[in-house]
Amino acid sequence: MELIVAEAYQGDVGKSIVRIDPITMEKLNLKSGDVVEIEGKTKSYATVWRGYMEDQGKGIIRMDGILRQNTKAGIGDKVKIKKTEVKEAKKITLAPMQEVRFAGAFNDHVKSRLMGQVVGKGSKVVIGVLGTAFPFIVVNTSPKGAVKITEFTDFDIKTEPVSEIKESKIPDIIYDDIGGLKEEVKKIREMVELPMRYPELFDKLGIEPPKGVLLAGPPGTGKTLLAKAVANEAGANFYTINGPEIMSKYVGETEENLRKIFEDAEEEAPSIIFIDEIDSVAPKRDEASGEVERRMVAQLLTLMDGLGGRGQVVVIAATNRPDSLDGALRRPGRFDRELTIGVPDRKGRKEILQIHTRNMPLENVDLDYLADVTHGFVGADLASLCKEAAMKTLRRLLPDIDLEKEEIPAEILENIKVTMKDFKEALKEVEPSALREVLVEVPNVRWEDIGGLDEIKQDLIEAVEWPIKNKEVFEKMGIRPPKGVLLFGPPGTGKTMLAKAVANESQANFISVKGPEIFSKWVGESEKAIREMFKKARQAAPTVIFFDEIDSIAPTRGSDMGGSGVAEKVVNQLLTELDGLEEPKDVVVVAATNRPDMLDSALLRPGRLDRIVLVPVPNSDARYKIFEVHAKNMPIAEEVDLKKLAEETEGYTGADIEAICREAAMTALRENINAEKVELKHFKKAMKKIRPSVKEGDMAVYEKLAKEYSGSSEADEEENEEN
Repeated sequence: MELIVAEAYQGDVGKSIVRIDPITMEKLNLKSGDVVEIEGKTKSYATVWRGYMEDQGKGIIRMDGILRQNTKAGIGDKVKIKKTEVKEAKKITLAPMQEVRFAGAFNDHVKSRLMGQVVGKGSKVVIGVLGTAFPFIVVNTSPKGAVKITEFTDFDIKTEPVSEIKESKIPDIIYDDIGGLKEEVKKIREMVELPMRYPELFDKLGIEPPKGVLLAGPPGTGKTLLAKAVANEAGANFYTINGPEIMSKYVGETEENLRKIFEDAEEEAPSIIFIDEIDSVAPKRDEASGEVERRMVAQLLTLMDGLGGRGQVVVIAATNRPDSLDGALRRPGRFDRELTIGVPDRKGRKEILQIHTRNMPLENVDLDYLADVTHGFVGADLASLCKEAAMKTLRRLLPDIDLEKEEIPAEILENIKVTMKDFKEALKEVEPSALREVLVEVPNVRWEDIGGLDEIKQDLIEAVEWPIKNKEVFEKMGIRPPKGVLLFGPPGTGKTMLAKAVANESQANFISVKGPEIFSKWVGESEKAIREMFKKARQAAPTVIFFDEIDSIAPTRGSDMGGSGVAEKVVNQLLTELDGLEEPKDVVVVAATNRPDMLDSALLRPGRLDRIVLVPVPNSDARYKIFEVHAKNMPIAEEVDLKKLAEETEGYTGADIEAICREAAMTALRENINAEKVELKHFKKAMKKIRPSVKEGDMAVYEKLAKEYSGSSEADEEENEEN
């Protein structure tokens, strides 16, 4: 029976299994666990598993990239399936596909990895060691034909790589190695793989197949990987152009090098020419500093769209700065299509983690949790996270390994397990690469570390946590979440601490902006700093941007008489970023100030800083809770009544209360360095020393401002008149 090849599910990759829907299995008289012979251009063997109901009636067979390579069949090709007899393998000879060194214990490790798989001569198998995949070819089997690997199978592993593999220019990456880019893979297959494998389709339609594809997106999202996978699956030779390598000091030689690569690619067609970081090879000619760059761009343009046809040669280019490219390249006939490859979402992150942990011996690792907490991580960051977790495991085992001996004992190799603890430790060290310059470690402050302020906590949960954790609720209600929150109030009331807690609780990336750092002596640099910050925040969303002392960045425009006017430009930039044409999706701004009267009024309207929240001086109950938080780990004498202390500290802010607790402990230590308890007299002394930082009239000013911002004063007056 003929079936159409489709992609395998991530969980099935590397297991030598195929999935066929139940109805087709019945027609072929197959049961789960039977072995089938798959015939494409070449033959291979696999175990059949029952397919899912969604595939019913489609006549497809789901097989992974390794089986596709073994049968030389691509996605969408037809393969013949028939049931076959399988024998137990007595001996299997494997040869590596690349240079690899291994010890005697490696044979047992290979057996444990391949146990139960069905192979035949010429089959490719992949052995995983701590997340790294090593490909091998089955050179011989005893007996011949389809054989199943059992615990009695002997392995003969050669050290010399397979000779014919070494010379191939086809990369060893398959679509199964790419996660979170389903749509992009689909599009690039249509543009590149179809014309290469079925040129007659395009001839019949009377159209030219696409000549070039430009992949744009942040670094580490998988642009190069995608190009290699397409080259492999299309069976095309792969030529790479690296900017610095083709440059020459002699006039005309740079262009000659470019021409040679295109000529070689045409001779060996079908070919894919991949230009990585194309912005370095083809910058805008009017901005290029040297003559060589201009000539190189002109040469590339003629090669891509010259008089002679290029035949079956497709140019794929990758860049994370598409706007730096020469405009003449970005037109149909040269780069026909542009694909933007963004930062993966939660589903994409889980797929990428499944790929990188495929060859890892995991133990109780929750990939769903890891996908949830890795906001803003690109594929390269997630690969780094998995490697780091594996390294943590190795560091744990190193004391048990005698490095003097050549071989590592087989039992140690078998007992290597990567745990959830290793991943959590690795998470502390790996951070999103898009935010490397601006990301701060999420503060370790939780809601319970903040005494009182329950209403304000609720406001922040609604404005920041809900849009990040329950986005669908806002979509259901047909409203957009708030874009920003302004916390204002007297110094020491806990504004910065609230921002730290919200960043921690929402599990979002956290960027902290300190006002004075933004300003630069160079014209335009200050506005650029704001622009770049929002750009990075959008790339790695969801992100919380925290502006501490925002009055230093965004004062009222027109107040800087005789100044340079930089502050006004920064305010304008901030306003456009918050509510311009480009929406800051999944980016929440939290700002704090104790001088809201100095802020530009345009910032305080709905749509920018939607919520304006007064953080007041704590009342008696709140002060008691703050005392509880700060005295939690202090050895306090029984006579100390925190409730009474809270009543006696009228006008004290959270920072003042923290200072009282610290001073009381220091007073106890001054009296006796080995003091066991902090007594009431120590607290009394501390209260005489530390005075409240908020004066009597100060709070009234803040409350008046809060009424102005909320418009409650007018509403109150109207209500009083009605009464």
